[in-house]
Amino acid sequence: MKAKNTICLWYENDALAAAEFYAKTFANSEVTGVFEAPSDFPGGKKGDVLTVEFTVYGIPCMGLNGGTYFKQSEAFSFQIATDDQEETDRLWNTIIENGGQPSECGWCKDKWGVSWQITPRALTDAMAQGGDVAKRAFEAMMTMQKIDVAKIEAAVKGG
Repeated sequence: MKAKNTICLWYENDALAAAEFYAKTFANSEVTGVFEAPSDFPGGKKGDVLTVEFTVYGIPCMGLNGGTYFKQSEAFSFQIATDDQEETDRLWNTIIENGGQPSECGWCKDKWGVSWQITPRALTDAMAQGGDVAKRAFEAMMTMQKIDVAKIEAAVKGG
């Protein structure tokens, strides 16, 4: 049964390439359907890839090749919880090394402009503790681009 709710992401014309990248990069992710335009449309021709169905960590998504009308923004992001520095490094580096851009506090963008928060559980667990622990973890995070788990753990301990 298809999901009732699907995230729809707008791409200029390479939704399939993006979906294939996500399927290769993230566990439990795959391209599940590629649909061609049944006739010509503004900015495209019959037979062009119009939509791509895919999952990111099991979350159903659709990529729409809609042209240049709209751009991605940080108003939407995927937040990916990582278990350790190795996973954090692998995901962050894969996005950046394939045409992406680093940002601050664990955020980065892929080459299609989609924003990703690569967030170690050590950080979210520290923030959930509240009080001084959360304050120290937050202040440490504010100095980082890619999150450094060891520095977050040191902040939690008061270092």
